[in-house]
Amino acid sequence: MTYVGLNLVFLAAAAAGTAAALLVARRRGAATPTLRALAATAVVMVALTAVFDNVIIGAGLVDYHPELHLNIRLGLAPIEDFAYTVAALALLPALWSALHRRDS
Repeated sequence: MTYVGLNLVFLAAAAAGTAAALLVARRRGAATPTLRALAATAVVMVALTAVFDNVIIGAGLVDYHPELHLNIRLGLAPIEDFAYTVAALALLPALWSALHRRDS
């Protein structure tokens, strides 16, 4: 399986989980994250992912089979590595909203 195929499976699961969590949060009347907060978090998380992926790849701790990814890179990091960050940016705030208890 290619990294893109793996990412599609992972992102589909994250999208389904995000949709379900947001539905639960809205039914409970819980606050959901604002677009501004998500955008700011995305900038920070993508930057950190880029830095640390490049460090671990440059140090030789991780390597990728050249025929299994798109060969689009940010520095040394294949673009597919950022799918996990994108999934976390969607899923985790939605889960927090769904599971967070409001103070009465």
